Amino acid sequence: MDTMSVNVAPVRSATSVTGARESARDFLEGLDHPIAAEAADTVVLVVSELVTNALRHGGGTCTLDLTAHPDTIEVAVHDRSPQAPRKRTPDLNGGTGGFGWPMVNHLAHATAVARRMAGGKTVSALLPR
Repeated sequence: MDTMSVNVAPVRSATSVTGARESARDFLEGLDHPIAAEAADTVVLVVSELVTNALRHGGGTCTLDLTAHPDTIEVAVHDRSPQAPRKRTPDLNGGTGGFGWPMVNHLAHATAVARRMAGGKTVSALLPR
């Protein structure tokens, strides 16, 4: 099983999200058993969404953990907010979002939100390899 952990700092959220995506691509490219390009793109998209949400709604910093299982890639993002993601009506005009969490749930085999003993939460998604 391959694993990787990346701390994502709030320097500039666009830069942080870009770094998280690049780290995810590097992780996927370094696997002993590579995954298909489309599956890799899906993992990177979910990383981007979960890290963006953690930076925006979860206290400004987060940690990204990636784990390669035999049939799945697990994306886990830890942040300081205890507030779970919630499904809401997408904002088609005001630019306030609402698209990401439903998209993550659609792309993943499973998603989970777990409270952390030290505070905050972990949002995870299991994606096909």
